[in-house]
Amino acid sequence: MIKRGKPAKNGQVKLIFILPADQVRGEVSLVGDFNDWNPYAHPMRRSDDGTYQVTVTVPAHRGISFRYLAEGGVWFDDPDADRHDQHGGHLDPIDPNARRIEVAGAPVLKNRDEQPLAAGAR
Repeated sequence: MIKRGKPAKNGQVKLIFILPADQVRGEVSLVGDFNDWNPYAHPMRRSDDGTYQVTVTVPAHRGISFRYLAEGGVWFDDPDADRHDQHGGHLDPIDPNARRIEVAGAPVLKNRDEQPLAAGAR
């Protein structure tokens, strides 16, 4: 489960990542582009209810890419991510007032009017 807070006045948003106790065996960390894929930056902690949780703060206008890394080098994705690809899960930006969004992944080419170019257009 992923809980998303409301964007703060400073443009940051808190994201809470929660894994059920039966999904975790040993140590597990949240890794992603927001922490340079550092497996030591955001270890998940066991809560009183038995779930494992970690909170990160990221810019609200920017999407993130992430995965979980479990003990023994086992990578896995979160089914609650907005989308998945070969690089893991992705969360899209959540700021509804953002004028421009940044999403990790392939760049989107735009014309002078900031409209996305159609595939094959030049």
